[in-house]
Amino acid sequence: MEEHISLQELHTFGLAVKATRYTLVETEAQLQELLPLPAAHLILGGGSNLLFTKDFEGLVVHNKIKGIELVEEDDKTALIRVGGGEVWHLLVCWCIEQGYAGLENLSLIPGSVGAAPIQNIGAYGVELKDVFDRLEAVNLSTGKVETLAFEDCAFGYRDSIFKRKAKGTYFITRVFLRLSKEAVFNTSYGAIQQVLEASQTPLSIRSISNAVIQIRTEKLPDPKKIGNSGSFFKNPIVENHLVTLLQEKYPSIPVYRVDDKHRKLAAGWLIDQLGWKGYRKGDAGVHKQQALVLVNYGNAKGSEIWELAQEIQASVQEKFGILLEPEVNVFL
Repeated sequence: MEEHISLQELHTFGLAVKATRYTLVETEAQLQELLPLPAAHLILGGGSNLLFTKDFEGLVVHNKIKGIELVEEDDKTALIRVGGGEVWHLLVCWCIEQGYAGLENLSLIPGSVGAAPIQNIGAYGVELKDVFDRLEAVNLSTGKVETLAFEDCAFGYRDSIFKRKAKGTYFITRVFLRLSKEAVFNTSYGAIQQVLEASQTPLSIRSISNAVIQIRTEKLPDPKKIGNSGSFFKNPIVENHLVTLLQEKYPSIPVYRVDDKHRKLAAGWLIDQLGWKGYRKGDAGVHKQQALVLVNYGNAKGSEIWELAQEIQASVQEKFGILLEPEVNVFL
């Protein structure tokens, strides 16, 4: 157990904040020895989805449970078990090496495997839930290891039971994913198809992964160089009648079908229309190539980034009648 440790290198915004206490766990037994956790605690994964507006006055428990193993397989699929502390992108790379399809569109997403179900991470037409089988987690109240099946997790768009009813209840230790040996390529979302055509490489899970990496690298800042947490806001899902009104005013607005009654809008497009892209105040700003990404240019305070986020929210709501919801977990 360490005290008054800096969290600057442990989260991708790179803010100069500290935690009162810090420890890492590499096994379920180590976690169980810590229970019960104090009321003020934080389960930390890759730190890619956090904004601290001040020092964290409590205990940070860092998930470092590792391991990737094949559980079972047949001619068409492979079931793997992955430690919650594994780096997500390294898992994607491992799967590609094995010839297992399903994660290639999720290449280069920052963060840990244990955090992936909480957020139901997704990109380029694919979400974690598409390959999710089940997970194991320690119930922080009882100390027992529980198995939660797909239906238990209540996955939604960047959402799950772990952000709502079961928030703060579990420490995710292992995630089970069902991957395919017969790839079904998803290249219709974003610029994947254009990049593949330009590269003239044969279609494969590796070429799709490389295309996604190229796209993300070109439009998203590297947290090692410029502090950020990727997409700061969720893409809003709205009812069809609002979409119709917006299309009348803004014919070029990007719209994606969700179901018969709802459509998804591009939050980055909404923000960009209001001139926020490239905005900077002190060291807090909006990335010059992607309006959905808020950045720390070096010495910004979390409170300054949050103030900027709220200004963006207010302007989008005033112009479009839509309140953007943060995708990032904000600690006020």
